[in-house]
Amino acid sequence: MASNSLYDMLVNDSDFSESDDDLEMLKAVTMDEELLDSHERLFLDNFAESPVYLLELFRMRFRMKRSLFLRIQAAVEAHDPYFLQKRNCAGKLGLSSLQKITVTLKMLAYGVAADFMDEYVRVGEITAIESLKYFVKAIVDIFSNEYLRSPNSNDIAKLLAVGESRGFSRMLGSIDCMHWKWKNCPTALKGMYTGHIHEPTIILEAVASYDLWIWHAFFGLPGSHNDINVLERSFVFTELAQGRAPAVNYTINGNEYTMGYYLEDGIYPQWSTFVKTIPSPQGNKKKLFAAAQEATRKDIQRAFGVLQARFAIVRRPARFWNTKMLKYIMKACIILHNMITEDEQDDNGVKDFNYDQIDDSPHVTVLQERTIELMEFIQCHYNIRDRQTHSHLQSDLVKHLWQLHSEL
Repeated sequence: MASNSLYDMLVNDSDFSESDDDLEMLKAVTMDEELLDSHERLFLDNFAESPVYLLELFRMRFRMKRSLFLRIQAAVEAHDPYFLQKRNCAGKLGLSSLQKITVTLKMLAYGVAADFMDEYVRVGEITAIESLKYFVKAIVDIFSNEYLRSPNSNDIAKLLAVGESRGFSRMLGSIDCMHWKWKNCPTALKGMYTGHIHEPTIILEAVASYDLWIWHAFFGLPGSHNDINVLERSFVFTELAQGRAPAVNYTINGNEYTMGYYLEDGIYPQWSTFVKTIPSPQGNKKKLFAAAQEATRKDIQRAFGVLQARFAIVRRPARFWNTKMLKYIMKACIILHNMITEDEQDDNGVKDFNYDQIDDSPHVTVLQERTIELMEFIQCHYNIRDRQTHSHLQSDLVKHLWQLHSEL
């Protein structure tokens, strides 16, 4: 405010009104001061030792803790020089990484337009969109190997242990699809991307576990597909078919099985890697199984709900024009979701299960990566799609759950 008053006073002064060079220099100085004031205000509000917004408010505004924000900021700055604050050839100071990352996270978290934050963060519409593009690409490049990975042997041991405690021996998680509306879908593509929702959408196939961690994400197919078409195109069983997935050997009701499975809804095929509910169950055993399966399968729906609640940009219609950018945004949101999930596991109490008591060595062993023969590859595909194994597994789980219920 002081700089603006000084500017007005000098502009109205007759000595300065005759010199255009002096006015231009004064404008540049004023804009630099406003930019510095914006960065300083943002820093004092959120990142100072005694900030205006305390930890709870920071978590609510940015969807993550301050420590995680600073970790992401440091990684992004080191990865991409775009986020470093620097001066241009005219000596004008540019935006700080705090301003660029803040406006990006606000767009992701609230799903607002690019010019919504310009009054507070002092970032224009074009720069905000540019910052969003650079940020989501940096997040995917830096963290995808860790936070979009397939579960390794240790992860599988934990998933199997929790599945055992919930009555579903050797369950790896729940699988389902989510549609993201595409507001700015090009007219030429609307027919291909419009399905049962009667609006253009893009499909996300995901696998989530009890703690809402998303282990598998396949995004980009048009909304005219159904879950079965997406499954045929996705890579969820690629490593299993190629013989590179961790082996899972277990026994249920006296019968041996060699592959883990996912819980899913009724549209999915009857494969040995899926366990479906029983429609219109008859008898107490089947009713108990159906209720348990439908309740446990909600893990993936909860994960979708939390993902959309944390990042409203994937809940509201997408406004970008090309699918490549939308893929980066979706992957970045999933990575940030997993990072927040990991960072807040202790606070949410999802580590109550004592994994140290589980002896997973007889059940989970990582196979050496190799090139399998064609006939072995075909046999793996056949084993995944075996309907008879699916029926036997469902029947054994019905008996297993009833036995556990009787022991309580």
